[in-house]
Amino acid sequence: MRRGWRRRHLGTEADRATFRTLHTASQASPALRAGLTRESAERSIRHLRALLGTPALALTDTAGLLAWDGLGQHHAPQIPALAAATVEAGAARSFDRGDLPCLEPGCDVRTVIATPLVVDERVVGTLQAFAAYPTAGLARATDEVAQWVSGQLELAELDASRTRVMEAEVRALRAQISPHFIYNSLGAIASFVRTDPDRARELLLEFADFTRYSFRRHGEYTTLAEELRSVERYLLLEQARFGDRLQVTLSVAPEVLPVAVPFLCIQPLVENAVRHGLERSDRGGHIRIVARDRGQECEIEVEDDGIGEDPEKVRRALAGDAALDSVGLGNVDARLRNAYGDEHGLVVETAPRAGTRVVVRVPKFAPGVQV
Repeated sequence: MRRGWRRRHLGTEADRATFRTLHTASQASPALRAGLTRESAERSIRHLRALLGTPALALTDTAGLLAWDGLGQHHAPQIPALAAATVEAGAARSFDRGDLPCLEPGCDVRTVIATPLVVDERVVGTLQAFAAYPTAGLARATDEVAQWVSGQLELAELDASRTRVMEAEVRALRAQISPHFIYNSLGAIASFVRTDPDRARELLLEFADFTRYSFRRHGEYTTLAEELRSVERYLLLEQARFGDRLQVTLSVAPEVLPVAVPFLCIQPLVENAVRHGLERSDRGGHIRIVARDRGQECEIEVEDDGIGEDPEKVRRALAGDAALDSVGLGNVDARLRNAYGDEHGLVVETAPRAGTRVVVRVPKFAPGVQV
C-alpha cells in the first residue's frame, strides 16, 4: 500500500515565536551596529517596537529624542526630561500619568518604562516603552531589549575602536616611509634631468603616483593589484638608483589580483628586502615577488638573496620593538592578525648571509574585509 505524506507544521508555536523574535532582532541589528545616532535609531526603532509589542517606543541619547515609533507622538516634548531622570538614576525608571500630562482624549500612552542603554559602563541613552498601564512583564521585556540594544552598541564601539586603531597603524606606517628613500629617489631623478630628460619625467610621474597612493586617506583595504602596482613604482625608483645591482622578478597569478588586502601590507616587505637585504650588500642582489592562488587563500611571497638577518631581531621586530622595526614589519603583522586572525601573521625565514623570505597568506573572502 502507498501512503500519501501529510503536510505538517514546521515546529511548535513556541518555535515559530522564537524564530519571529530572532528575525525581528536581526532586522534591527545592522542599524544599531553603526552606533547610536539619529539615523540608526530611526532605522531600528520600528523593529524594536515589534519585539516589545508596545503602543509606542522612543530611543534617546543623553541629550534628547532620536526616534519615536507608534501612537502618542504629542508626548515627544516630554521625552528629554524622562531620559535625563533615567540617565541620572543609572537604572530603569517607571513614569506614570503625572509625568506624562496629556490633553488628548482616549490617549493610550499613560505610562512609560525607561531603561538606560549602557556602553562600556557609560550610559549613552535610553529605551522608553509606552503603554496604557504598567506591568511586570513590560518592565522585564523592556530591560531585556535594552540589554540587547546595549550589546549591539558595544559591538559598534568595538568596530569603531578597531577602525581607529587600524587608521593609527596606517598613519604610523606612513610615518616610517624612509625620508632617505624620498631624498634618494629625487636625487636619482635629478641625475637624469640633463642626460635623459624623458626618463627623468617618467620617474617623476612614478614618484608622484607612489606618494599619492602611499598617503591616500580613504580605506583600510585595497586590491592586491593596486598594492603591487605601488610596489612596482617603488622598485622602478630604486632601480633608477641601484641600476643593474637590483634585479627584480615578479610573478602573479591573474586570479588573485582582485583579492582585498590591508593597505600598505606588501610595500614594507619589499622595502625591507631592499634596505636590509640588498642596500648593505656590495654586489647588490635579486628580489623575487610571487603571488599564488591557494584555493581559498592567496599567498604572497617576497624573497631576497641579500645578507639576511638575525632571526631573534626579526622576532623582536614582529613583537613590536620599534628600535628594530624601521620599515614596519611588526605593523604589517599586527594588521594582518587583526584582519584575519593569528594564523595569518607574517612568516619570516632568514639567517645571516642566507637572504630573507617573507610569506603572507590572506583569505580571498573574509568577514568585514572589502575594498
